[in-house]
Amino acid sequence: MTTTRIATSNATSITVLGADLVEDLIGKISFTAMTYLLMTGRYAEPAQVRLLDACLVTLAEHGFTPGAIASRLVADAVPGEMQSAVAAGLLTVGGVYAGTMEGCAKLLVTAAEAGDAQGHIREVVASHVAERRPLHGFGHANHKPDDPRTLPLLALAKEEGLSGRYIDLLLEFGRELDRQSGRHITINATGAIAAILLEIGIDADVARGIALVSRSAGLVGHVLEEARTHSARSIVRAAKSAVPYSAE
Repeated sequence: MTTTRIATSNATSITVLGADLVEDLIGKISFTAMTYLLMTGRYAEPAQVRLLDACLVTLAEHGFTPGAIASRLVADAVPGEMQSAVAAGLLTVGGVYAGTMEGCAKLLVTAAEAGDAQGHIREVVASHVAERRPLHGFGHANHKPDDPRTLPLLALAKEEGLSGRYIDLLLEFGRELDRQSGRHITINATGAIAAILLEIGIDADVARGIALVSRSAGLVGHVLEEARTHSARSIVRAAKSAVPYSAE
């Protein structure tokens, strides 16, 4: 028989992972700690909560991203349907925008499991450089020479005593990528977050879920502003101007 250990409820109580929601959780733990609990099945230590909270704050907003634009366009087209507009934006969280920490985390896990981590890193980087493929967690279209979010995140991990094997591997990937590319390529925020999530016990397969939780808050803000400013109409005009019709 299939069962669930996440939650259940009856007429008088709600149980979440064995804890009474009212007696044990409401007012006792933060939303960040609740997120950790739901995604790992474990209660987080204070340092883990602080780092996860920093990751959630980092990913919540990044301006007019494709996701924010998608949410604004849907909000303008179907006003009053917050859930539809936010969902539209969340659909863009993937292997190109916001969700790339999953790919980076998997790179780090594979490197950690390799017998010769440095040799493995050299081979992975060489393959990406030769094929001119981006390496998840590295490079940024706007932030040069470095992503301003990365160093504060890594410094916070060090401050909390949680800068370990995965962060070391991330830095080694960065050094090797710079060496083989012949130029500096920044470790971006999703790269730093990938390593931090692994350091605090969150699996690579969960990483994109963290991005979804975080980015939802930012998208709600965009939808609310869109209702006041109707910027989507300017976006549509700009798109038509930037991509003119051609019969050929």
